[in-house]
Amino acid sequence: MVATSPSTALLTDHYELTMFAAALADGTGDRTCVFETFARRLPDGRRYGVVGGTQRFIDAVADFRFGDDELRHLRATKVVDEATLDRLADYRFAGDVDGYPEGELYFPGSPILTVTGTFADAVVLETLALSILNHDSAIVSAGARMASAANGRPIIEMGSRRTHEHAAVSSARAAFLAGFSTTSNLEAGRTFAIPTTGTCAHAFTLLHDSEKAAFEAQIAAVGTGTTLLVDTYDITQGIATAIEVAGTELGAIRIDSGDVGVLARQAREQLDELGATQTRIVVSGDLDEYAIAALRAEPVDAYGVGTSLVTGSGAPTAGMVYKLVEVTGRPVAKRSSHKESRGGRKLALRRHKPTGTALEEVVHFAEGERPEAGEHDRPLQIPLMRAGQPVAGLPTLEDSRQRVRQGLVSLPWEGLKLSAGEPAIPTVYMN
Repeated sequence: MVATSPSTALLTDHYELTMFAAALADGTGDRTCVFETFARRLPDGRRYGVVGGTQRFIDAVADFRFGDDELRHLRATKVVDEATLDRLADYRFAGDVDGYPEGELYFPGSPILTVTGTFADAVVLETLALSILNHDSAIVSAGARMASAANGRPIIEMGSRRTHEHAAVSSARAAFLAGFSTTSNLEAGRTFAIPTTGTCAHAFTLLHDSEKAAFEAQIAAVGTGTTLLVDTYDITQGIATAIEVAGTELGAIRIDSGDVGVLARQAREQLDELGATQTRIVVSGDLDEYAIAALRAEPVDAYGVGTSLVTGSGAPTAGMVYKLVEVTGRPVAKRSSHKESRGGRKLALRRHKPTGTALEEVVHFAEGERPEAGEHDRPLQIPLMRAGQPVAGLPTLEDSRQRVRQGLVSLPWEGLKLSAGEPAIPTVYMN
């Protein structure tokens, strides 16, 4: 069997199509509704979240179709009846989407995404919205913590071997959004124009009769600007051999094991003694934001991060939900214990000090009294889709990278701590 990419349309859950069919049958499917995506809380100990996946969601909705193959499968498995299949064959999302721009910070209760349309149009997008936003927001939130801990030093995303093959590509994009400088994933480079980088692994050194022969082959193939992996055998000898082969113009060495802080210090001394003062030191090997922060005082020039990034560094999902909050202009809300929602479409305003430091997130109803905006305050939602079409001029990936940086700068200093704590700014609800 040949592996293929999953159908975007069939990312719809079975229960969503059950609701779609039943609502069409009883006439409620065409009622105008508002669904909101938000997180009731941040992952344990986190002080902020970063929105990721917005553009991927908008692109997916614009292309969301039930084609012949999908309809054939639904018919064969009797998921829905023929009348529903006819409606699905013509499905095109025709509603509106508003939300936080990609790269924006979010907090508990932030109305991250608002989908307005008929119940039938909007309900089938729940799994699509949550699978994209929960994954990408988890990755970019973890990546932002790592980029902040790196304090300006570049980080390479190299987690493709530690996650699902399709998730690897979106994880690389989310990492770049968070502030990582490059990725090792070539498909992410092709799809999203992200700079790619890479070097040889231990297998390449082991392939050759000697470490020197391996380094000579790599230099011959890609030049002295490459990065040589020096810890396959003895790191001190590896560094000496690397400079012997490449000369003092060697681009970088990589250390992938051991106490990388101590080894980086020793490597810097040895490189300088050999005259390779401009050769950079790259470290990798199960790094996360805590390990990166601990290495801040060491002579490390760049980090390679894999597993912790693509798994959200302990928080693999953002915990967002997609809830119906309004039906034909009437607020509706879930009252289940510990899973309450607030009825009515909502907007948000972030208040700031004159210095630019964020003070609070004010969530208010779209209809009714609105908070008075001060000179330094700003509304958070922007139009994303109108009548089923993406809005022109949405932020680019580079725009969103800048938004992440600006958001982190706006946090109170306590909000950047890696230790567990409350959200960096409070969410305030206007009744």
